[in-house]
This record gives sequence, structure tokens and C-alpha cells, in this order.
Amino acid sequence: MGHEIELLGKDPVGRRSDAVAEELVRMIQSGDLREGDRLPAERELMQRYGVSRSAVREAIISLANRGLVVTRLGHRPVVRKLDYEIAIDKVGNLVGHLVVERNGVWNLFDSRIFLEAALARWAASHARRDDIEELRAALEANRQAIGNSVLFDETDAAFHAVLYRIPGNPIYPAVHKAYVEWLIQHWRSMKRGADIDQMNYAGHEAIFDAIAARDPDSAEEALRRHLVAAWEFVRSTFANWKQVHAQRPSDDS
Repeated sequence: MGHEIELLGKDPVGRRSDAVAEELVRMIQSGDLREGDRLPAERELMQRYGVSRSAVREAIISLANRGLVVTRLGHRPVVRKLDYEIAIDKVGNLVGHLVVERNGVWNLFDSRIFLEAALARWAASHARRDDIEELRAALEANRQAIGNSVLFDETDAAFHAVLYRIPGNPIYPAVHKAYVEWLIQHWRSMKRGADIDQMNYAGHEAIFDAIAARDPDSAEEALRRHLVAAWEFVRSTFANWKQVHAQRPSDDS
């Protein structure tokens, strides 16, 4: 430890804070600091690593930005459990910039189509009886919400969320939550009537029927048809959609 402190003392402030941050990360990963634990006091960290208060505070900001600690004014930072949802949340600001750049929105939507098509195929082949019943219940809730745009959006997202949960991989539900958060502002800007809700419900119904029939090809086709139709409606909500995406990028010459 003495050698480490000596090295830290000779490095610029930024590098000293990076070294402190990495040591705290190591302690969290090893279990020396567990979820709910408070970090050592700033003065203790300063003495332990031979660094300034500013270096300690920069290190804590770094951990907070990674989702590893929760900070609150006047309180010592608390270690939080790092999970896939937190990790994916950390790219939210980047995606927020991407969706206003040329083709950014389509690229995001296209990645969703690609992933959900695979999930629909998987569900048609591997979904358990309980999964099918959960999807059926989500479909029925979606049907009952037709005409109530806020509730319909919620039940729409809930229907798709089941597809992300069926494989049992915790990364997929975290990705779905991110898609919803990234796109919700555009969904809410869409002025539509019950006819659009009915169209989207019909798409969900076709996806469910194919999955319940254990038909992977039809499930994928129904999913793609549904989301491509949804995209044609979604893109009209962007103020600059004529300039950004007059046609799908894959068709550009």
C-alpha cells in the first residue's frame, strides 16, 4: 500500500482519482464493499491513498457515473448493486443524441426489430405454457385498452416485455426497458384514434397466434410486419422526418 500511495502522490490529480476509483471498484467487485455499504469517509480515503480531497471526490463521481454508488448531499455514498439495467441506463444520454441525428431513429428502431424478431422465433419454439398464458393475458389487457392512448401504450410495452422475459436472460428485459425509455417521448407525441390502436393490437394478436401455434417463421414474419407498420407511423412524429428519413436507409442509393 505504501508503494501505491507514493505512486499516487506523483501522478496528476486526474490519474490519482482514476487510481482511487479503480481501487474502490475492486473492493466492490471482491465483496469488501457490499450493496448498501457506505464508502469510507473522504478524509479516510485521502489518508489511505495519500491524495487530495478533489481527487477523492472525482473518484466518487466516477463511481456514481458507472452506477456503482448512490450519492446524496450531506451523506456518504452508498454502494449499489450493479445490474444490466443500470449498465444499459448509462448509455441513455448517448442514445438521446443519436435519435436526433440523421438515420439515428431508424437505426434504433431497426435494432429493435432485429432483436424482437429473434425473440419471437425463440418464443415460438421454446416458450413454456406459463409463458404463453402470460403473453395471452398481456394481449387481453392490450385489447381492453384500445381507445385509451396512455393505457394502450403501457399495455403495448407490457406485451412486448413478455417476449424479452421468455428466454430468461436478464439482459433482454433491461434492453426492452431502455427501448421504452428512449422512444416513449415520440410515442406520446403521436395523435391517434382507436383505429391505430386496433391496428397495433391486430399485430400483437398475429404475433401471439403464431407463437401459440409453435410456428417460428410466422412468428418472426408477424413481428416484423407489426414493427415495420409501427415505424411508418412513428416516423411521422419527428419534425424533420422528411429530411432525416424520407426513405429507409437501407434503400438509399
